[in-house]
Amino acid sequence: MGKTLAQKIFEAHRVGGNPTAGEQIQVKVDQVITQDATGTMTYLEFESIGVPRIKVPIAVSYVDHNLLQQDYRNPDDHIYLQTAAAKYGAYFSKPGNGICHQVHLERFAAPGAFQIGTDSHTSTAGGMGAIAIGVGGLDAATVLAGAPFEITMPKVVNIRLTGELCHPWVSAMDVILEVLRRFTVKGNVGKIMEYGGPGVKTLRVTERATITNMGAELGATTSIFPSDENTLAYLKAQKRESVWKEFHADPDAEYDEVVEIDLGSLEVLVAQPHSPDAVVPIRELTGLKPSQVCIGSCTNSSYSMMQSVARILEGRSVAPSVSLGINPGSKQVYEMLAQKGDIASMIAAGARLLESGCGPCIGMGYAPASDSISVRSYNRNFPGRSGTKSARVYLCNPLACAVIAIKGEICNPRDTEITIEP
Repeated sequence: MGKTLAQKIFEAHRVGGNPTAGEQIQVKVDQVITQDATGTMTYLEFESIGVPRIKVPIAVSYVDHNLLQQDYRNPDDHIYLQTAAAKYGAYFSKPGNGICHQVHLERFAAPGAFQIGTDSHTSTAGGMGAIAIGVGGLDAATVLAGAPFEITMPKVVNIRLTGELCHPWVSAMDVILEVLRRFTVKGNVGKIMEYGGPGVKTLRVTERATITNMGAELGATTSIFPSDENTLAYLKAQKRESVWKEFHADPDAEYDEVVEIDLGSLEVLVAQPHSPDAVVPIRELTGLKPSQVCIGSCTNSSYSMMQSVARILEGRSVAPSVSLGINPGSKQVYEMLAQKGDIASMIAAGARLLESGCGPCIGMGYAPASDSISVRSYNRNFPGRSGTKSARVYLCNPLACAVIAIKGEICNPRDTEITIEP
């Protein structure tokens, strides 16, 4: 019997236990990431263990959440994290360098790696062909100290993709919204969502990362794509092609469940308040008027997506009734947009450029007005997460967000005069 992609990685890292769904398994970990909202406690716990140096090949301490330095507390935490990283052997990504998941995809994620992180969206690295699981701080601290990671072996669900997205308006965000519509946010604990099928080759790594990132909303253990020529192309662009390897499930792999999605049948979708699985076609919400639109976050802030947003905004103006905020995912993305003139197009259209960090996604600045509508290309719209408890947050792809910001109301981009090259 053939093996799934997930089974191959678990078995390659197994140090104990049984790699059978429902059984306990212990694995060695290649990479551990933390972010400042959870990492401070993680490193305090690591220090209390008393190990002099980190014992995993790669550990990265990111600062991307608590970036507003309104008093001494956040900068004090940042200094502690920087000095702890230097003392114990971790890389440190300082404030402004970018959102941990975007930066890690650029600089460290690798096909076939086993990664854990103290953030639920650690699963983003699955777009690179890694097993990447969000964990608690104490789990991360013990792994940093050299202990194996113990987990109940998950079931593996095959999401078989066929066809190709109807560009330019349908994006990877619509794929994961369709998955959420079908599976909902409940009932997926103990499952890995493994993507395959001929449609995979039509998706870039950054598009795959959008899908695996927001896969966290399913409640699943993680999500993963195979590693192929598209993965190699991305790694070459990052000058990291040495870590590439082709990595696929066996043709005769057996899955606990198989679901097929025809990418060509998808349309622009929107998650309504207050859950990422309350998904409907955008055409059903035409006419709703937001006062705020946010584009970016760890879900949709790649260079290619941000560049497309800039092309939509170029020569146009944000509606007077709308405040548009854009947060590029990393310093690398921000710099490339600046070099190409895309930042100028965004600013000229009336957008507010925010820091490369989590920001509005976690209610860390740029909160919407009371009882207002905010449309976002983010991954969560639970009550109060935006920073305003009474706000109604809708989630949709960033291209649709850009059109909505211009038009001042929710609309299907296909029904407007706005065009963009696929």
